[in-house]
Amino acid sequence: MFCINFSASVRLSMALLPLLAACAASPKPPVCAAPPTVAVPQVAAAAVTFSVSKWEMLPDWQTLDLRHSWAAFSQSCHALGHRPEWRAVCARARALQTPDNDALRSFFEEAFTPYQVFNPDGTAQGLITGYYEPRLSGSRVKTARFKYPLYAAPDDLLTIDLSEVYPQLKNLRLRGRIEGKRIVPYYSRADLAAGQGSLRELFWVENEVDLFFLQIQGSGRIELPDGRQVKVGYADQNGRPYVSIGRKLIETGELNADQASMQGIRRWAAQNPAKLSALLAQNPSFVFFRELPENLSAPLGALGVPLTEQYSIAIDPASIPLGVPVFLSTTYPATAEPLNRLMLAQDTGGAIRGAVRADFFWGFGDQAGDKAGRMKQRGQMWVLFPRGMEPALN
Repeated sequence: MFCINFSASVRLSMALLPLLAACAASPKPPVCAAPPTVAVPQVAAAAVTFSVSKWEMLPDWQTLDLRHSWAAFSQSCHALGHRPEWRAVCARARALQTPDNDALRSFFEEAFTPYQVFNPDGTAQGLITGYYEPRLSGSRVKTARFKYPLYAAPDDLLTIDLSEVYPQLKNLRLRGRIEGKRIVPYYSRADLAAGQGSLRELFWVENEVDLFFLQIQGSGRIELPDGRQVKVGYADQNGRPYVSIGRKLIETGELNADQASMQGIRRWAAQNPAKLSALLAQNPSFVFFRELPENLSAPLGALGVPLTEQYSIAIDPASIPLGVPVFLSTTYPATAEPLNRLMLAQDTGGAIRGAVRADFFWGFGDQAGDKAGRMKQRGQMWVLFPRGMEPALN
């Protein structure tokens, strides 16, 4: 899942509305002065535990092929290399000339320290899911075949950032709209389906379920009637919380837990078209898109660099710093076959919350989608911190 420093809770949004109302007069709300009488919600930092580890504790570390990991790491340096804490390690990486696998392993061992990630309850295992870049059939105009709209970010959607005044709200971006002299939460998925909001269609697609899953993935390609493909990526989100429709189908007895994969939800939708709109409306979160340059090699993650197929992951940035190498030890989708790999934390996701939690980017197309849709594995994670940037141990 792409994008994603956008999931501030509606409860927090509502708590801040009296404060934000003072900004409503401007279409680009300025940061308001902090009234001394306003009680600001305290946002506690994620209780993540990092424990210093050893390289030999990382499964298969000595035999891994690190070349693809190196390509992904180079992308992270494009985004982080100007930062003081990353400047030296990225400069050292650029100085390596066509390194072989042994040189790459030596580089990581000398430049980084591995820290295992633990959940707040002390457990080391967490959920590892998958995502991908889907292909949809669509058109730039509405037709009898292409009737489901893909929307651009609306003009009446506001983004409110209070971190300069309230540092404890860092990473929280509130979404809202102006109603009279108040800022209120932006329209929900059901509201938008009913035609509310200043909406502008980018494309029209053939399948409503495919469009829904495109919003979850955050990026994809639209195949036009002439055979050309255009790329679309995350532009913004309505600020509403993400609710899993798979979980809703389990709760109502429509599917059991083993059936509630992406493939299982597609089958249910094909068999229950009359129930589909009501089901989708139960997830109030809604993603808006933008058309991407044709020459973009891969989807852009939250770090702002192209993702590397099978070597980029989405993480919770409140737990793990965006851009760092992460050693992931899990299993292939729906199997017990080990999948041990050095990944790069280059994306975030609305449903990716917690310490030992990651979303594995499988790439583009149907095969990638099959793997992503079936991936619901247990796994462990180690963050590689540049020497001198190690975390304080909890």
